[in-house]
Amino acid sequence: MDLKLLIDEAFDDYKRDLGRLVGIGSVLDENGAKPFGENIQKALEEVIAISNEMGFKTYIDPEGYYGYAEIGEGEEMFGVLGHMDVVPVGDLDAWNTNPFELVEADGFLMGRGSQDDKGPTLASMYALKILLDQGVTLNQRVRFIFGTDEESLWRCMNAYVAKEELPTKGFTPDSSFPLIYAEKGLIEYTLISHQKSDIMLSGGDALNAVPSSAQTTYDAKVAEELDNLGYKYTVKDNVITVQGKAMHAQVADKGENAIVYLAQALYNADKRNDMIDFIVEKGTDANGRLIYGDVQDDISGKLMFNVGKVNFKENIQEVGIDIRFPVTYPKDKVEEILKKTAHEYRINVDLFDYLKSIYVEKDSEFILNLMGAYQEVTGDMVTQPIASGGATYARAMDNVVAFGAIFPGAEKTEHQPNERIKIEDMKKAMNVYAQAFLNLVVK
Repeated sequence: MDLKLLIDEAFDDYKRDLGRLVGIGSVLDENGAKPFGENIQKALEEVIAISNEMGFKTYIDPEGYYGYAEIGEGEEMFGVLGHMDVVPVGDLDAWNTNPFELVEADGFLMGRGSQDDKGPTLASMYALKILLDQGVTLNQRVRFIFGTDEESLWRCMNAYVAKEELPTKGFTPDSSFPLIYAEKGLIEYTLISHQKSDIMLSGGDALNAVPSSAQTTYDAKVAEELDNLGYKYTVKDNVITVQGKAMHAQVADKGENAIVYLAQALYNADKRNDMIDFIVEKGTDANGRLIYGDVQDDISGKLMFNVGKVNFKENIQEVGIDIRFPVTYPKDKVEEILKKTAHEYRINVDLFDYLKSIYVEKDSEFILNLMGAYQEVTGDMVTQPIASGGATYARAMDNVVAFGAIFPGAEKTEHQPNERIKIEDMKKAMNVYAQAFLNLVVK
């Protein structure tokens, strides 16, 4: 069969269905309906509706934690794990289009979730549907599992694992090609200081994203220090807003942290408290070297340290941090050193979330089949499986790896304004997924 031609013919339907998903602003809202808010529930119901239209058998957890779509027969079950929640849009002025409308422009599909992870999840579903429409027969069941809390605490996958059948093997289309064989450990903390202080400081939307803005009450000396430091800011309604550059926390050292920038200006203007001192003296290096020294390994690279959120209320200062640590570095050491450092500033450290690192051998039959699909479609026989600082659902279950959908050298716009993916890349990813299904689940 000519997969490329079949994908071209199906792509208008794919865009229509992706538009239905991107059009729902499925950002975490713990004060709303179901566990994670009305919009996340709507997105879950919409992907289930799309799955029904494609001919899959579907199920939604009554509590709203997850859903799945399944097709095929047999004892074995192959899993494809994706998520319907997205990170907040951040600074709306930094977007060229409505983040919750799928827009086709300059060869890209644009919108929040187009790259992370609605677009790739739907692409994998279309890849299998195209094969089934050509009459292929599956040798086992294939189940697409839809999470709803991936960008926060993974309560969706915890609920699924506790209540449902686990796949024999599978992949998550939520990272990069050709394949991720190692993922750094991820640990997040809330730092709390109860110091008498009238300094206002707020910023950040999610711990796993470098904050693109931070705010404080207008002060002429702070503005002067921002000018001296060369940082961008605006003043409106007696509030200074500092601009940074959003980036996924797995590559925090490529972002521009607005919280850190504003804390430096406050510090230099002698508007200080223990938490500001900690941020400036220990938290400005995105590789955590001011706390941990130079931590890296040959498998997964450097440690990443992201000051992701800050909220100073009356006499309470809270900061949320996200740390991605190399697979060979002990989790206990991450916590021990951080607590020792924070306590020097009279700051308490509370664990917020932890996801263990993963490391799989690259020469198993399963991995070789996935790599074979990538190589057959792309002709790329050089690029090897890679290690990542990202946290994907591959950690949630055994024998699951991250597989696509971003190609080597392609732009990564997840968690950033103007999130987008190149149309030709999405078509090619769909082709790779179809070939992977042919290699793994077709008679």
